[in-house]
Amino acid sequence: MFINGEGKDDGLAVALNAGNPADFRKLYDASMQMLFKISFKIVNDEEAAEDLAHDSLIKANEKAIVFPSLNDAKYWLIRVVKNASLNYVKRKERERKAYEKVLYEDHRKADSGETDLLKVESIKNAREALKKLPKNLQDVLLLREYADLNYKEIGKVLGITEGNVKVRIFRAREQLVKLIGEDNVFLPQ
Repeated sequence: MFINGEGKDDGLAVALNAGNPADFRKLYDASMQMLFKISFKIVNDEEAAEDLAHDSLIKANEKAIVFPSLNDAKYWLIRVVKNASLNYVKRKERERKAYEKVLYEDHRKADSGETDLLKVESIKNAREALKKLPKNLQDVLLLREYADLNYKEIGKVLGITEGNVKVRIFRAREQLVKLIGEDNVFLPQ
């Protein structure tokens, strides 16, 4: 196979077993710097980015994944390090919020009985509005907001395309705004 136009095979189409030390070294050398850069862009922390990049490579090694080519390995590793980095950022944000909550807990205002009543009423209205949506719009919104599935996963569950999922979620949210109103500030986030 001639890939780079010079008549040489650059090894991109050769299968690699991440469990094999020689193949793992090739994966490491070809992708570590790229994985670090991707992770660093997301987490903005050099030490964490390096750990996350190493973890993604170790995951491939421990599972002894056989990749059809170096490019396939890179695509898989990018997905793994991106997801791990996003999860890291979410976890750090939750930790920060928990810390702030504890730190400022005594200074928070307690909701009045009126505010509590409005929140309960708003949640009730939101649930009723959700029930008024067509079944196909209810399904995608419930899977997205409550099951926390991504568009691709929702598509697989419902047997529809990812694009169709996006359209249905947009329409469902649009109809909910019409039914509930945009100014309902007491709806839970």
